[in-house]
Amino acid sequence: MGILLSEKTKVLIQGITGKEGQKAVKAMSDYHTQVVCGVTPKKGGQEVEGRPVFNSVKEALAEFPEVNVNAVYVPPFAAKAAILEAIDAGIPLINIIVERIPIKDIAYCLAMAKEKNIRVIGPSSLGFIVPGVGRIGVVGGPLVNEIFQPGSIGIISRSGGMTNEVSWQVRKAGLGQSAAVHVGGDLLMGTTYADLLRLFEADPSTKAVMIFGEHGGSYEFEIVDLIKNGEFTKPLAIYIGGKFANVFPEGMNVGHAGAIVARGQSAAEKEAALSAVGVKIAERYEDLVQLVQPYA
Repeated sequence: MGILLSEKTKVLIQGITGKEGQKAVKAMSDYHTQVVCGVTPKKGGQEVEGRPVFNSVKEALAEFPEVNVNAVYVPPFAAKAAILEAIDAGIPLINIIVERIPIKDIAYCLAMAKEKNIRVIGPSSLGFIVPGVGRIGVVGGPLVNEIFQPGSIGIISRSGGMTNEVSWQVRKAGLGQSAAVHVGGDLLMGTTYADLLRLFEADPSTKAVMIFGEHGGSYEFEIVDLIKNGEFTKPLAIYIGGKFANVFPEGMNVGHAGAIVARGQSAAEKEAALSAVGVKIAERYEDLVQLVQPYA
């Protein structure tokens, strides 16, 4: 069954005529996903991989009202307007691959999305996949069929590359994934670990979940509250990267935009809080699959 995607998913790509947008059309289409149209202002009437291009989301939805997922592949300067256009149109699920969106802009967009009950995956997200069903974005790249296969392990990652690597560890162990989601590495997450864990909890095909996390940010502490409240009960294993960060000055950015050295948000502090509520802690990311294997 998986989460976020189904055979009924119909995708619109904003920025479809750009280099990355064209790659995304092919990547999604090659993996069972129905990309029905795209939007690039002033390029309406063109086609990309046989998909019609419209000047606006409104025009696209007039022709394809069944669209239920929007993927944003526009340049950073155009991201805010594009995201708000998709939100105003009421598309229920938006994946934002765009990096370097100003924090005030993405904060505003996320607030507007929440107000309209629209789910956002990203920003800076390569996408998500339900093996055998479809993918949004380019997660898995050209090796998607070698990395992913249907199974019972849910995967959440702050890193795009590690979404693939951790999923490959699962595949090598002879297991499969119910879904894998790259939440993005920015300071703000449209959909958090806790949000996804609620979805995995309700998904009968998911038997256990693995998270590849980072130091910085407070999103892991939401998991603690979720478990304490009984909202997530399945086996959960987590690896939190960046244990070296405690040697750096507070406030320093280390890697992703969200990986900021901050008081109370170190890998060790997160691990202690998570361990106290029964989450299995991996010392190395390679250990994640061993921790969940008995439950798969």
